[in-house]
Amino acid sequence: MSEPEPRRGRAHNATGTREAILNAAEAVFAEHGFDGARFDAIAQASGYNKSLIGQYFGDKLGLYTEVNKRIDRDMSLLEARILTPLLADEAIASDASRFRTFLETAFGALFDYQLEHPRVMRIILWEQAEGWQTYAKIFAQFETEDIDKFRTLFTRAQSAGLLRSDFDPLIQLFQAEQMCWSYLASIPLYQMVLAGEDLSSAPSLARAREYIVAFVVHGMMVDPAETRPEN
Repeated sequence: MSEPEPRRGRAHNATGTREAILNAAEAVFAEHGFDGARFDAIAQASGYNKSLIGQYFGDKLGLYTEVNKRIDRDMSLLEARILTPLLADEAIASDASRFRTFLETAFGALFDYQLEHPRVMRIILWEQAEGWQTYAKIFAQFETEDIDKFRTLFTRAQSAGLLRSDFDPLIQLFQAEQMCWSYLASIPLYQMVLAGEDLSSAPSLARAREYIVAFVVHGMMVDPAETRPEN
């Protein structure tokens, strides 16, 4: 049986080629950040030459944009699968129990997604460290309907007296998301301080998830006792 031809010599499938390049680029951007990533490294990791990558994505910023747009699409699919059924409930922003369930589900899903996609988390951390300067160049290319939808929902919940603070509800949401990635990114540091404990085990991660979700939800929502009518 003859050996398969090297990938560079085969006729390439457009969809498969794009995905291979995006996978390689995501890994390189996660390791080095936008500024530190090199086209040569992405080409080597993907198995395709720089000329072909340029044909598909243009320059490095174009490739970075497509990597992040794919992440955005994945997040939208996650939302559609887990959160959309809950959002269909029109009473969710006025009923404390239903809104609490929504928050617990949303933040739990965020924790799970970031745990399962460490490269995405690293790209976000690079952006944060570099002052979001590259995101600022590409943000206009992303869909913002989800952001508007969540802001409307949280504003309604705020008006209904379900949220503890009148601080911008969208920023509250972002802060909660950051708690998830901050914890996961800091596990190596926690391991240094808590020598001998396995914070990466499934039970430890489940306990951390439970703690963070409870911490965020109780911090955002008014306690039921505070909304209890006076006798």
